[in-house]
Amino acid sequence: MQNTIEFYKYQGTGNDFVMIDNRDLQFLKDREIIEKLCDRRFGIGADGLILLENDSAADFKMVYYNSDGNESTMCGNGGRCLVAFAHFLDVFEDQTTFTAIDGLHEAEIHNGIIKLKMIDVDSIKNTEGSFELNTGSPHYVTFVEKVDQYKVFENGNKIRNSASYSQEGINVNFVEEISENEIFIRTYERGVEDETFSCGTGATASALVFLKDKNQPSVNVNVLGGKLKVYADQEGETFKNIWLEGPAKQVFKGKINL
Repeated sequence: MQNTIEFYKYQGTGNDFVMIDNRDLQFLKDREIIEKLCDRRFGIGADGLILLENDSAADFKMVYYNSDGNESTMCGNGGRCLVAFAHFLDVFEDQTTFTAIDGLHEAEIHNGIIKLKMIDVDSIKNTEGSFELNTGSPHYVTFVEKVDQYKVFENGNKIRNSASYSQEGINVNFVEEISENEIFIRTYERGVEDETFSCGTGATASALVFLKDKNQPSVNVNVLGGKLKVYADQEGETFKNIWLEGPAKQVFKGKINL
């Protein structure tokens, strides 16, 4: 068993991750260890942990775990942070491809801004004025007023644990329209079981719901941790060429005893 590991800490609009270069496959993928590393009091502290591994079909592979230690679905901000990490490790120059749990992704980096291509979205389900869709992870999107004052934890936790979603869980996004090309969202994330400063797949989901039936190619997305932008082409009920754009930064690196 490896007793000490080297790690890097990255954040993308306040969504923070422990990054480990696991191309040698030496990291022990143990749920309790991952949960401990993500613990903000007893570990490094993060919304999730991401392993960078080799992949025969792309430049690298993304393996993502929520802070509860369980492997999870796609994480948009985590993907952007991993692209920044791979660039730091000289895996690629300015454009790359990598595989994740939801398939192959393209990405590019310019001056610290990472643009990540997300999976196509075939449909958006309207449920009594709220919306459900999958952008690599399942999301519930609802529009509210004064989202800055909204009780995100209380209402997000209630929806996430309701009978409709309690078994698999769902991420819950509360969205306010600021203008015709800007929205502000706050997200309750399953697996973290709390509000996070940003959620990439949630920003993407909220943006697509906002862009639905609008004749415009993009929208600016404000989150607690900063600013993102989502681009998409709508073809009927389907969205294609979906890109999530925003900053990702290395915060620090270190070694920790397991």
